[in-house]
Amino acid sequence: MTTPNPYETDLDKNPANYVPLTPIGFLERAAAVYPNRTAIIHGEWRIDYAQAYARARRLASALAARGVARGDTVSVMAPNIPPVLDAHFGVPMLGAVLNTLNIRLDAATIAFTLDHAQTKVLITDREFSAVTRQALALAKVKPLVIDIDDPQYTGKGERLGEIEYEEFIAGGDPGFVWSGPGDEWQSISLNYTSGTTGNPKGVVYHHRGAYLNAVDNIVSAGMVGQSVYLWTLPMFHCNGWCFTWSLAIVAGTHVCLRRVEAGAIFAAIEKYKVTHLCGAPIVMGMLINAGAEQKRPLPHKVELLTAAAPPPAAVIAAMEANGFKITHLYGLTETYGPATICAWNEDWDALAADEQAALKARQGVKSPLLAGLDVMDPETMAPVPRDGVTMGEVMFRGNLVMKGYLKNPKATQEAFAGGWFHSGDLGVMHPDGYIQLKDRSKDIIISGGENISTIEVEDVLYKHPKILEVAVVARPDERWGETPCAFVTLKTGQTLTEQEVIAFCKENLAGYKVPRTVVFEDLPKTSTGKIQKYVLRDRAKAL
Repeated sequence: MTTPNPYETDLDKNPANYVPLTPIGFLERAAAVYPNRTAIIHGEWRIDYAQAYARARRLASALAARGVARGDTVSVMAPNIPPVLDAHFGVPMLGAVLNTLNIRLDAATIAFTLDHAQTKVLITDREFSAVTRQALALAKVKPLVIDIDDPQYTGKGERLGEIEYEEFIAGGDPGFVWSGPGDEWQSISLNYTSGTTGNPKGVVYHHRGAYLNAVDNIVSAGMVGQSVYLWTLPMFHCNGWCFTWSLAIVAGTHVCLRRVEAGAIFAAIEKYKVTHLCGAPIVMGMLINAGAEQKRPLPHKVELLTAAAPPPAAVIAAMEANGFKITHLYGLTETYGPATICAWNEDWDALAADEQAALKARQGVKSPLLAGLDVMDPETMAPVPRDGVTMGEVMFRGNLVMKGYLKNPKATQEAFAGGWFHSGDLGVMHPDGYIQLKDRSKDIIISGGENISTIEVEDVLYKHPKILEVAVVARPDERWGETPCAFVTLKTGQTLTEQEVIAFCKENLAGYKVPRTVVFEDLPKTSTGKIQKYVLRDRAKAL
């Protein structure tokens, strides 16, 4: 007879020793401990932590009164403003799922998203009323529409819904009694990412992952009390890499930024003593190339965390020369945003600036709360040699990986084949254990931090009556990281200009997906007729 293990006997989970993880509790604690500390700055508006907690509870209460319950989707179409922060806590207080929409998308894609997510409530800013109106007309779902009339917006956008946001939450109960998830595996948010096919995939996050990634951010970014975070990263992008939840851990201050412009960034850093900000390489390029009239001296060393397309070493060096401390991160929507960090080793302090910048351009090692990171052969699932040369696929595993793709079991199973999340990115593992990306196995272009499916762009171009063949690849860009470059073969006897191709794309695609460069030539192919995109990538780099 086997003797029972005493460590597994009469030591069960119970409500006293086990509570499902959720980031909602961060705000509750911050409001209790630091009620008068400024939580959110937006123009002349100041919201302290007691008020921020009350706003989230009012939102939850008002949504509940309209029938929103566990498993319902609440979509938000807005820039980096306070209502989006309210929603990150108020929506999951009901067990509902938050879907932050990419404000740069076209109406057809937004309509697809609303239908696929079965959106029950849409909270939308007036600035985007034109595209939102079109999307609602195209969508099959008919959500309750709530308008945000942000005082910082001075444009002519219309109101589309039956009630304004501040009026809506004013009717909610600031003492609303919420309960956390019964299971930390419960879904908290839904983020859409471009795939290699036309329609985006819905990436589902759980409460556990959101909690752990929020904590992971605090550790990776070196955040302590009185941290002041400037919102240059879109809150719609992977829930702002989960920094939407992170700041409440340290009762730090969110500085909202409706428009991401160099002058506004420098002004905010100076005025509010910003300590941290995040962004794609486009943000770094914007700051480096800012005019003298926009730049302000930094009040202290400012931490800038960057991810998306790998930043050139020269850009990192230039940023650090301007007083920023750059930390390079890497991840995907499927990993709650960045899940690796190019952790700095003090042994590198003595190296020349250009050598340090080259090391910082690598994607790095797993972040503190990620369980596994490796570069592997996707066929054998064996790790590649740590020689900095042999390429394999970058793979992740652990609590910072998504639940899966909404209503897409086939894609979910493929992504998790072999017990690892397959990123689709090709890279190498250096002898010191740091990974570095080399190429993308999925034909995705990352422009300004946003994914662009080359197949989607190609599908549009193939609709042009004068185009015979087309291939779209990434062209490196100092400002955007990458931009689409279209290689086009015309039908016999036809003529077409670059401007005409771009104009055609503008009529059929969101602006950031439109090719910036068009090259007319016969496409290189293999003996079996497959277009050799690697050849075109090299040509695009050489342009």
